[in-house]
Parts: sequence; C-alpha cells; structure tokens
Amino acid sequence: MSILFPPLYFRYLSKLYLKNLLSILFGLSFAFASIDYFQNVQKLDVASNYKILYIFYMWQEALGLLYPLAIVFALIMTKLTLVKNNTMGALHAFGYNKKVLFRPLLAVAALTYIIFVLLHTTAFSYAKDKAQFLLKNELSAYDVNDLFFKYNDTFVYIDKLDPIEKKIQNITIFKVEGYQVRYTIKAPMALFDGEKWIAHDAILKTHIYKNNELQRYSVEHKETIETLDGYKPKIIESLYVGRSMNIIDVYNTLKLLDRQNLNSDAIRAAMYDKVLVPIFALALVLILFFKLPFHARMMNLGGVVAVSLAGTFVIWGLLFGLGRMSMNGALLPEFGALLPIVLLLAYSLYVYFTDEKKIG
Repeated sequence: MSILFPPLYFRYLSKLYLKNLLSILFGLSFAFASIDYFQNVQKLDVASNYKILYIFYMWQEALGLLYPLAIVFALIMTKLTLVKNNTMGALHAFGYNKKVLFRPLLAVAALTYIIFVLLHTTAFSYAKDKAQFLLKNELSAYDVNDLFFKYNDTFVYIDKLDPIEKKIQNITIFKVEGYQVRYTIKAPMALFDGEKWIAHDAILKTHIYKNNELQRYSVEHKETIETLDGYKPKIIESLYVGRSMNIIDVYNTLKLLDRQNLNSDAIRAAMYDKVLVPIFALALVLILFFKLPFHARMMNLGGVVAVSLAGTFVIWGLLFGLGRMSMNGALLPEFGALLPIVLLLAYSLYVYFTDEKKIG
C-alpha cells in the first residue's frame, strides 16, 4: 500500500466518508450561522455587506464548534449506507476485516482534526469576537480600557490598550511590600517591540521610609523603561477582558503565567478545549464503526440511528459542560477534559483490540 496510490477499497471508503463529512459539516455550520443571524438581525444596525460578514464570521465559529460532531455523524451515515447497500458484507467477503476497513475512515477523520487544529493557530479562532463587534456596531472598537493586574512583584494599571496599534496610553506600575508602596512608575505611553513594552517619558517616584513611616519621595525622569516582558497585546486582551485566543496565544500565555507563578486553570482549559477535547470524535468513530451492525438483517435502522445520535450528543454535551466548568474554575482542567478523553480513548482501544473478530 502506497500513500500516494492507496488500494481501491481505501479510495472508495475515504471518498464516501469525505463526501458525507463535508455535506454534514457545511450543512450544520450554515444552519447554525443562519439561525444565529435571524435571531440577531434586528440588532445588526450595519450595512448589508457587514451583515454578510457577520454570517461569515458565525459560520467560521460554527465550523470550529461543530466539526467533531460532523466527524461522528458522517461515520454513522457512511456505515449505515454501506450496510444498507450490502457493500459492507461484500467487502468482508473479499477478505477485508474491520481493522482494514476502518483505516480510510480514520485517515479522513484524523486529517480533518489536524486541519482544524492548525486553523485554531490562526485568526480563525477570533471569528466570534469579530462577529460580536459587528453585532454591537463597534466596527473599530478594539480598544481595551481600565485593566489592572499583577506583573512579577508589581501591580499594573492600564488606562487604554490598543491591541491593533500595540500601544498603551497611561500606564502605572507600582510595587507594594506589606502595607507600603515602594515605588510607582507612570508613563503617558508605552509601545510593544515584539517581546516587551517600552514605556516612554516615564516618571519613577521612589517612596523612602524610616521606621515604617513615609519620609519623602525621590523623583526621577526616565526616557524609556522596559516592562511587561512577554505580555503581548493579544495576551493582555484575552487574559483580562475574556477575548478569544488561538492555540499560539494560549501556549504563550501558559508560559507567561507559569513564569509569573499565577493560576493557569482557565488557560489550560482553553488549550484542552481546542486541542484535546475534539479527539473524542476520533474515539467515537472507532467505537461506533466496530459496534454498529455489519449486516442489514441484524440492524433496526431507526433504533441504531437514534441510539448513535443520542450517545454522541450526550458525550459531546457532557464534555462541553465539563469544559465550561473548567474554564470557570469550578473544576480542574485535568479532571474536566483530560481524564474523560483518556477514559474514552482507553475504551476505544479496548474495542479495537477485542471486538474486531465479531462480524455482527
């Protein structure tokens, strides 16, 4: 078997599965975007071209949200089509076992997963935020105001952040030890140089204490001061305003929070949600392929479809709920995302190695 020239059965099954996958994925995503548009059309006080753009952004959001379901539904549709047309029985008659027949379906499903993971390293992940800007008629509302957070052993207040221009207006940094403010740094402007922020025309005011009482101030003028190392504009915006992040943003934020010794539960949950949780679709594809009947005479079509769809929705809904709980801090991400996926994968592998000899 060659990757460039796969066998006929491989091409046939992968083509059939891919056709079903694309049909279901685009059907579900367009339905999602259309329903959302008609629900919010009264709020979209923008020009017609922006309304089309809103639908496009919500379609992107739907693709990223629903592709795991499409992977599973396409498997159910493909398997039932093969069984109903007695194609599956014919393939078994030619000597192909379950493991061999599963390979083309797994290849397409895994490739789809990889494509969407790669998409989530781009601006694809920001589609919902862009749609919300349109919905609120804030076409240029990218500024973020009044941010307050901890940086190393200091606290930072930002009056206004422009993540597009990568510019901060009015930044204040102060260090507190116990009940005493040791120093403050104020600057009217700071610019991001790719790695850190450079505060310009800064005033450093040092508080001098004696016997725990403030005696005087020492004031210095600094042309530039380097600060907020690693705090990229998108990281600040996502961490403290709740905007969307792509996988690269999440990875950089995790490194930053680890360096700052800050809680990273919500960020780990976001990473698992984009990378790990969708793997449940691959596990379900394996389980359903091996567990669904291989012969039409053994199958109650309505019952099989109902149970398969219900099981998929229950698992997806459970993982979605656990993911939201993890992001809200109610549950450790490792328990909310990692553990369920590991258990599901373990069961799917058990099915793969123990059930392949069963034909029905």
